[in-house]
Amino acid sequence: MSSKKTAATVYQFDAVVIGTGPGGEGVAMQLAKAGKKVAVIERYESVGGGCTHWGTIPSKSLRHSVSRLVEYNSTPLFNENTIQTLTFADIMQHASGVIRKQSQLRSSFYMRNRVTLIHGEASFIDAHTLEVKKADGSVDKITTAQVAIATGSRPYTPADINFDHPRVYHSDSILSMKHDPKTIIIYGAGVIGTEYASIFRGMGVKVDLVNMRERLLSFLDAEVSDSLSYHLWNNGVVIRHNETYSSVETHDDYVILNLESGKRMKADCLLFANGRTGNTDMLKLENIGLKADSRGQLKVDEHYCTEVENVFAVGDVIGYPSLASAAYNQGRFAAEAMLNGVSHASLIEDIPTGIYTIPEISSVGKTEQELTQMKVPYEVGRAQFKHLARAQIASTLVGSLKILFHRETKEVLGIHCFGERASEIVHIGQAIMQQKDGGNTIDYFVNNTFNYPTMAEAYRVAALNGLNRVF
Repeated sequence: MSSKKTAATVYQFDAVVIGTGPGGEGVAMQLAKAGKKVAVIERYESVGGGCTHWGTIPSKSLRHSVSRLVEYNSTPLFNENTIQTLTFADIMQHASGVIRKQSQLRSSFYMRNRVTLIHGEASFIDAHTLEVKKADGSVDKITTAQVAIATGSRPYTPADINFDHPRVYHSDSILSMKHDPKTIIIYGAGVIGTEYASIFRGMGVKVDLVNMRERLLSFLDAEVSDSLSYHLWNNGVVIRHNETYSSVETHDDYVILNLESGKRMKADCLLFANGRTGNTDMLKLENIGLKADSRGQLKVDEHYCTEVENVFAVGDVIGYPSLASAAYNQGRFAAEAMLNGVSHASLIEDIPTGIYTIPEISSVGKTEQELTQMKVPYEVGRAQFKHLARAQIASTLVGSLKILFHRETKEVLGIHCFGERASEIVHIGQAIMQQKDGGNTIDYFVNNTFNYPTMAEAYRVAALNGLNRVF
């Protein structure tokens, strides 16, 4: 009997991460700091993924510019003599600068942590071997002990719509718009659709927003959803609920959207914003025995491991919650599992929602509808922004803060905010909700002193309003 031992396989890398968005970055940084030899593969020239180049950063930069324009034009101090206008190209200039800075910053992270950056399109040969096609046509083969898939997602583009037409856009291509439309149809009233409806209406464009459901953003607290609907309606957005398209007609300088209900809509251009698809079709998953679902998403366990023991996945490619902030943490947790076999951390249950309409929406915790269904005896505290000194100073009077809390224990159960800076304001409530040993009560907002004047004062006002209802 031979006593000769089989030599351990030597791989070029301990781990390879496919994709450099927030999820991929989270995996790569954590593994690199643990001393692992890591490579990241990015198919585009610059790192950052869809979040930096086509999603979160550019759309929020656009939104910020338009929001400031709306604020300027609605403030009597500035607009007595003139109303300012901006073209789409004007505001994209600012967005492009932010994208460039973010991409440069993210590149520096990989350099500082000695992570090998490889540009090209990756696909599996087997579970430990990847093929990378370079832009010049050359092909590299890479071997690795572990792989993390963080390839993100792209807009869903049905085959019966011609997205090559210069008047038909999805949420990525809209950033390359060269003309300035007077009218636009936005098909899909999810987060992306409602955000762009706000942006274009803020620029003075006539907007038709087609919603396939009964109300906007049905996952939100109904009161907040209704507030958004009213605000868009009051600003001139035409919202059509319970509609689906039957066909799209394209012409040189306009498009026609035909609806199943028989309606016909005409506009300068169409933005199709109905869902996203995971970027898995180019990975040759069949070579490792993996299969994505109909939306291109992969199934993972609580440690972000796929059905192949050395292949992990994070971010949009695994579905919910499909948030940049959550993807980075998923990457960190997956890296721990790749290092130790298990991950001892997981996403918190109450992930804040940030929707960058004009004004913003942000919430964390339960909605009134959920608490009613659960038969939880809750009470509501409200603060309207128009009564806050800081909002009056800044002329940001639209909006309110709502605190949901248990009538008996006073535990904070949900925070819902609609108004300027809502995505910042919500974190105060989120921090209190995470407190243990009786620290999560509405009394915090009454017994602590807030800077004055600030928007954070809304918590004190809302808490007092809610406690006044308890008897």
